[in-house]
Amino acid sequence: MLQMAIFGSGLMFFGLMATYLARERPEAGFEKIYIPQIFWLSTILIMISSLTLHLANMNFRQDRYLNYRIFMGITLTLGFGFMAMQFWGWNEIFAQNSSPEVKNARGFIYLLSGLHLLHIVLGLFFLIKIFMEAVKRMSYIESFIYSVNPPNQLKINLIIFYWHFVDVLWVVLFLFLLWRNL
Repeated sequence: MLQMAIFGSGLMFFGLMATYLARERPEAGFEKIYIPQIFWLSTILIMISSLTLHLANMNFRQDRYLNYRIFMGITLTLGFGFMAMQFWGWNEIFAQNSSPEVKNARGFIYLLSGLHLLHIVLGLFFLIKIFMEAVKRMSYIESFIYSVNPPNQLKINLIIFYWHFVDVLWVVLFLFLLWRNL
């Protein structure tokens, strides 16, 4: 089910990027827009969050629950940092020239990054949920019992899969925006 939802989200973003390409002609009222430098940093941050989540999963599988909790906490922090940087970038975009041509391009950037941000919020919700479950089980025995339960393993694997999807999705969107606004 998650794979179908991810496929649907991917199609939605692909359609939005195709629409952007179809409408970006100067005669259609599009002008190139400055991509904020903070988007570079947010891209690095979200890629690091994918790495820390991978490290959390490795530690979970190797029964190193303290390290698992630490890496989960780092991943959450990086996710919230990404969100803050997106808002900062939006402020920079908003402060640019407000001619109609820039407004058209700016609207697509807001739409693409805003929809992605909604996906990030959903991912953070589930990351918080499994992080809180990990914090509740501080003893090794409780953590071990939790970790060998197949539904718990599935839940963690699904959120990891989803988080990697939103990370890759942002990299694709960012590269697309850079390419179209060079």
